[in-house]
Amino acid sequence: MVQHAEREIYEWTPLCDKKGNLNPAAIGYARKPIIDCNLSGHFMRKKKWNYWCCYGEDILFSVTICHLDYAVTCFVYFLEYETQRFFEKTVTIPLGVVKKIKMPTRVLEPVRFTSNEINVNISHLQNQTLMVVSCDNFDNEPLNVNLKIIHPADDESLNVVVPWNRQTFQFTAKHHILPTKGFVKLGNKRYEFQEEECFSVLDFGRGVWPREVVWNWANASQRIRNHRVGLNFGGKWTDGTGMTENAVFIDGKMTKIHEDVIFEYDRSNFKKPWYVTTKFSDTVMLTFHPFFERVAKTDLKLVQSEVHQLVGYYSGKVKLEDGSVLEIQQMLGCIEEHVAKW
Repeated sequence: MVQHAEREIYEWTPLCDKKGNLNPAAIGYARKPIIDCNLSGHFMRKKKWNYWCCYGEDILFSVTICHLDYAVTCFVYFLEYETQRFFEKTVTIPLGVVKKIKMPTRVLEPVRFTSNEINVNISHLQNQTLMVVSCDNFDNEPLNVNLKIIHPADDESLNVVVPWNRQTFQFTAKHHILPTKGFVKLGNKRYEFQEEECFSVLDFGRGVWPREVVWNWANASQRIRNHRVGLNFGGKWTDGTGMTENAVFIDGKMTKIHEDVIFEYDRSNFKKPWYVTTKFSDTVMLTFHPFFERVAKTDLKLVQSEVHQLVGYYSGKVKLEDGSVLEIQQMLGCIEEHVAKW
């Protein structure tokens, strides 16, 4: 048994119809961010986020701005690989102030988060994203971040509309292997990012979600044997929708994998190896060995969320459309399980 090929979209398409329900013409995937996320209605059910993961040579740095209709949360975290020094700061703005935070409808539009604890300014100009973050007290030290993230003009990205039904649906954009330069400065220590070896991943999400959901996500963006290579695999949340967020990127060209993937892991010990494999074939055969676990829990009774995000190394292989095989050894990346009631 093999899954059908997904429909490819080539022109600008609105995500929603005039009633705020899913536009059937948007169901599919595109190699450029050409879906306009014109969400409306569905009060308290809309979810919007911009998540950035920046892989430096010494550190992982991440920023998320997440708008859940009833609150806006910004979380920023930092991991130094060698020492495993980790710190995460989360700031939530409640419903009354939420209207001040505008989440753009298109992938590469600016987004800002300002509070008395942290300031995030992400802007996009001429194929570059500029990320500026400042915080006076980040693990008892001042944090200053200035990163330039380059979007090579010919690069392809993964842009998928996942339909549960006309009332619940999600647009996800995953932009991989984006060369990154600049610095992250924490206290007196400055971590340099060089664009030849450091890459960022953008996860842009806009949709109307069911009340309860579980998802897995696997990603990596690194230089392998002088090629820029990105991996993106998702599981559980897309199962049965006819769409996947599975793809491999090599030097900016995307190979879309239309088959579901299965994530096998031990929920009693997330730091044991994970296995990511295609459901019907041997197209994807990957093992992930974690060395660090980030746990993020929210329990506001009505809203509950638990994330286990692991940082570690991928090994294995992925078969490409032309019959060649992408061999992967010790490729740095992340993998996660997210269980939410929201």
